[in-house]
Amino acid sequence: MQQATRIAPSILSADFAKLGAEVAAITEAGADMVHVDVMDGHFVPNITIGPSVVKALRPHSALPFDVHLMIAPVDLYIAAFAEAGADIISFHPEAGAHPHRTVQLIKSFGKKAGIVLNPHTPVEMIDYLIDDLDLILVMSVNPGFGGQSFIDSQLRKIETLRKRIDATGKRIDLEVDGGITLETAPRAVAAGADLLVAGTATFKGGPSAYAENIRRLKAV
Repeated sequence: MQQATRIAPSILSADFAKLGAEVAAITEAGADMVHVDVMDGHFVPNITIGPSVVKALRPHSALPFDVHLMIAPVDLYIAAFAEAGADIISFHPEAGAHPHRTVQLIKSFGKKAGIVLNPHTPVEMIDYLIDDLDLILVMSVNPGFGGQSFIDSQLRKIETLRKRIDATGKRIDLEVDGGITLETAPRAVAAGADLLVAGTATFKGGPSAYAENIRRLKAV
């Protein structure tokens, strides 16, 4: 069953000179999770942060850290992010030869496991994995950079995944990341998403605007 809309601000759009304060501010403003985009300059054409930054940010919020690994090979870094304070670790099936093994590795550290589907990645990629997943993340842009426009074709993917998740009877978060605005958020939620990653839409206007930005996104 689809849950109430929750917001996971992506710190990719935060002020990197004040990351600790930014994480504390979105926590105070009503965010439900902190979304951490990890990019390696290899799997995606950008470089962001590593486990040491996640560890440094951990004391600034009690919210779950939703860590999205855009790195390959991915298995080598699962332990480091788990120990740094990630609560949910999601990865791309293209980033390793054995996605099922990666899911089990994440869970061996007591963390929730998620699969990320790029715009071109078919829904069938979750076959034989869905019963072990806690989260499915649909990329509604090509991964690597913030501020991109929402890819409309992903709405059909969200609808299909909503049906598959509901058929399991399990609580599996259906998250959407990319181009989330006040215009696209209602469409993603109508298609079945219950967790929205919002970078620019959360952080625009500075800390004094975060609470209203998050409230408006949740109101969809």
